[in-house]
Amino acid sequence: MSNYIIFTDSACDIKAPTLAEWGVQYMNLSFRFDGEDKEYSNDEMDITEFYERMRAGGIAKTSAINPQAFSAAFEEILKQGKDILYLGFSSGLSTTYNSAKIAADELLEKYPDRKILTVDTLCASAGQGLLVYFAVQKKNSGATIEEVAQFVEDTRLNICHWFSVDDLVYLKRGGRISPALAFVGGLLGIKPVLHVDDEGKLVSVSKVRGRKSALSAIADQFGELAQNKSGGTVYISHGDCLNDVKILEEMLNTRYGVKVDIITDVGTVIGAHSGPGTIALFFVGKNR
Repeated sequence: MSNYIIFTDSACDIKAPTLAEWGVQYMNLSFRFDGEDKEYSNDEMDITEFYERMRAGGIAKTSAINPQAFSAAFEEILKQGKDILYLGFSSGLSTTYNSAKIAADELLEKYPDRKILTVDTLCASAGQGLLVYFAVQKKNSGATIEEVAQFVEDTRLNICHWFSVDDLVYLKRGGRISPALAFVGGLLGIKPVLHVDDEGKLVSVSKVRGRKSALSAIADQFGELAQNKSGGTVYISHGDCLNDVKILEEMLNTRYGVKVDIITDVGTVIGAHSGPGTIALFFVGKNR
């Protein structure tokens, strides 16, 4: 087996035991609630408690990983004589990837015989997690670090992210929608359908009335874009709304015979920006 480690960050929203099973190491992004001094790592607070606090009015602010933290983590691997392939949270949404690149460039001067390859996945949440999974499969098939890095670069714009949120206030805070639209949308029960574009940024694609219509619109996108409608790998992430996950699963199964491979939480750092009630579907598409 090639002597390299696949490394990512907690924005991939894949649970730690699963990443360990895949042989993937990672760094945690962090958050804190307004009015509190304590900063939490991504997985330090129970996810249900996190969303309950948000529903009660808590405002969570997030922090990217800095170059120093990446440098310390990377160097531990390099000292073991192993190379690193870092697959990072979209640079369109966070400075985390840029921090990793800074750390990698500095460490390569100190360890000129080692390899540190960094790839901006242009993905987020379990879309990033799905790409990490494919990279692991490629590595396990015997691919070199360069081959896996190239595979990720060639595949990343086929990772589809389609999602909706339950409360527009969180997108308003992040500047994704206007205050006027958030107000009117709240009154009328408007639910936006969004995706991650080729620059790794969140883009609002359409607006529908009602939650079930939003879930149906997400399922429609799978039908339009999926490369493999019956046998492809499909992930769902959610912000404490498991009943909606079951509805979306049923739609996918009824329409296309789809089996969802992983259902995971929208983690605290992603959820701080999208809010409770977020639901997202990830799959390999013909394009995004």
